[in-house]
Formats: sequence, structure tokens, C-alpha cells
Amino acid sequence: MLSKPVISIIVFFVALFLYTKFAGPIPFFVNSIQTTKTTQFQATGEGKVAAIPNMATISFAVTKNAGIVADAQEGTNSTIQKVMDSMKKLDISDKDIKTTNYSVSPNYQPGGSQISGYTVTQSVEVKVSPLDKVNQALDAITASGANVVGQVNFGFDEKTQQKLEDQARQEAVANAKAKAESLARAAGIHLGRVVDVEESGSPLPIIRPMALEKAAGALDTTPTNVTPGENTINTSVTLSYETY
Repeated sequence: MLSKPVISIIVFFVALFLYTKFAGPIPFFVNSIQTTKTTQFQATGEGKVAAIPNMATISFAVTKNAGIVADAQEGTNSTIQKVMDSMKKLDISDKDIKTTNYSVSPNYQPGGSQISGYTVTQSVEVKVSPLDKVNQALDAITASGANVVGQVNFGFDEKTQQKLEDQARQEAVANAKAKAESLARAAGIHLGRVVDVEESGSPLPIIRPMALEKAAGALDTTPTNVTPGENTINTSVTLSYETY
């Protein structure tokens, strides 16, 4: 004769068989929990590179007044052509001379609305390289009749700019790594791999503009003498580390 425990087991399996046969399989649930470590350790480093500029941009304008537009345009165009010719004598290419603005404005009689004439203004930028031509170019521009001279911006050509940017970035990354390692040691944190690099801002040079005070047509024949000094390229890099 079967014992009660054996009978109970047999009854359980018979009931289970009948349930699955007529009611289908017993639903079985497994809760899946995925954990992701989102905490990261960050450190920011600064990079700075200073260098003597190797090019300059000169901004100037020619403005003429006349009773009719055509005369004002003719006067402006004639002076601009003289400037262009003087730049060619310094071996400055046409591609380095760019018109940045051209305007025609009416002039009115005092206290009235009647037009008394017109003003035509053409603004130009000239890229000069090497720098030993800058002072000559400034004197040639004013001697040719340019009567509005803005400023001289010293900078770098594209190749030099890229090289200096790379140097600033390398310095910023090295600085960020050193700072991260120092902070991690102090805090008892173990750094893993770098998972993100972010550069703040753009590593553009800090340009030192220089205004030209010498007026066009001035009687002073002393040659212009401007000096470039140094330009500085700054950049900031943030490194994000895994920790363990």
C-alpha cells in the first residue's frame, strides 16, 4: 500500500498534466535587470601656444563725394586701382586683395530733404606675407589715396595655424591627464580608459589689432613702423574616464 507522501506526489503530477493539457503551459516569468555604470570621472586641461605671426591683414577704405553718382564711383574706382597697382609692385597677389563692402549713399543739404550729392565707399582687406612687407604696404596704400585706414590684424597662415592648434591641443590633453591622475590618487579612485574627449570653444588665436593713425595724404614722410608682437592660441580639453 502506498504511503501518503507518495500518493500526494502522484496526485500533484496528475493534476499538473491535466492542467497543461487543457489550459496550456503555465506562464513562467523571469525579471531581467540590466545595470549600467554611468558615473564618469572628468578632468579639464588648458593648452596655450604663443608664436610670432607670419602674416597680416590690412583693412582700409576709399570714400569719395561728388554731385552725381558716376563721378563719385569714378573717383573711388580710380583710387582703388592705384592701390591695386601699388600692391602688385610689392608682389601681393590679386587673390589676397578682397573687397569687403561697397556702398553708395545720398548726401542731403543741411536741414532739408534735397539731395546735394553722393558718397561712394569701397572697403578692402589685403593679406600681406611675409611681415617685412607690412610697413611698405601701409605706406603704399595711404600714398595711393586711401583715406580711411582701419587696422592691422596679425595672424598665421593656414598651415602654421593648424600646427599651432595641434600643439595647443596636445598640451591641453597632457595637462588634463596629469590633473586626472593627481585628483584620482588623492580621492582613491582607480581610472580606467578614456571614454570621451571634448574640446571647449575653438582654438583661435588672440589677435592684436593695431590701428593706423597716419592719415592718407599726410605731409609726414616718416615710414610707417608697426610690429607684430606675439599671438596666443588657447584651447581647453575635457577628458572623461571610466572608474573602477
